[in-house]
Amino acid sequence: MNTQSIQAPAAVVMVRPHRFMPNPQTAADNAFQCNPAASSAATMHTLAEQAREEVTAAAHALTQAGVRVHLFDDHGEHDTPDSAFPNNWLTTHAGGRVALFPMYSPNRRRERRADIVEMLKTKYRVREIVDYSGLEHDGVFLEGTGAMVLDHVGRIAYAARSHRADPIALERFCAQFHFEPICFDTTDPEGRAIYHTNVMMSVATAFALVGLDAIRDPHRRDDVRHRLLETGRTVIALDHEQIANFAANALELNGRDGRILALSKRAFACLTPGQRELIERSARLLPLDVPTIETAGGSVRCMLAGIHLAARIG
Repeated sequence: MNTQSIQAPAAVVMVRPHRFMPNPQTAADNAFQCNPAASSAATMHTLAEQAREEVTAAAHALTQAGVRVHLFDDHGEHDTPDSAFPNNWLTTHAGGRVALFPMYSPNRRRERRADIVEMLKTKYRVREIVDYSGLEHDGVFLEGTGAMVLDHVGRIAYAARSHRADPIALERFCAQFHFEPICFDTTDPEGRAIYHTNVMMSVATAFALVGLDAIRDPHRRDDVRHRLLETGRTVIALDHEQIANFAANALELNGRDGRILALSKRAFACLTPGQRELIERSARLLPLDVPTIETAGGSVRCMLAGIHLAARIG
């Protein structure tokens, strides 16, 4: 197995939250999220402690697998209940480019951190910061690799239409970063649009996990399948139940001994033996235990901002 891939980063940014909770501002359009409204202060404090421990353990497991983890703490100075999900406001790209994104929920806009960007400049070769956050003033949003699933090999940005993936911002990003946008409408079994593309799709080096049945238009569904096959991926179709259990919310990474697929234990448990076998032809499965984090409507992929930058020497 080739241990290197431009699709699978060898380093990630993670944020350890200290005041984690399912975000009331995102509950309206995130059907994956649990409602904490009736929870007591003591319960929420316990939830925050559990989330902090889960991020710590996940970072340790990734480090043990040979992934370089840059772990930051969010001490809760501001109202940032979703800070464990940095991939929504930050992406990095080969050639030294970093993008900062406009966030749909006002309290998520506080997650953007200058110290993380400065770390990237110090540890990696960064030549340009492209900041789209000003689009928030115009009500235009594009939540990073939550709203988009990027194929870094085929230069395709897959995007499910939602409040969090505005076509204006998507077109601008794709033009500047040289991706082809492929958009589609989605629906879950209750007829609701899926809030983020990365909960129904993950593109790895040799395979793609995708909830094809969630793509509303059959012709567009066929288009997406065709493009994935055309770029050399084995298409692993997920059903609605697997999507609800975060089976698509996974990220392929380069580890010490080859490629790994980081996903939650809940996601791992709902994959069939045949699906696991297809994945493990090219990547070792690495299940991480994050049940508390998942109450906020995201899972392992959301916790990882992949670093596609060249490291500085010395």
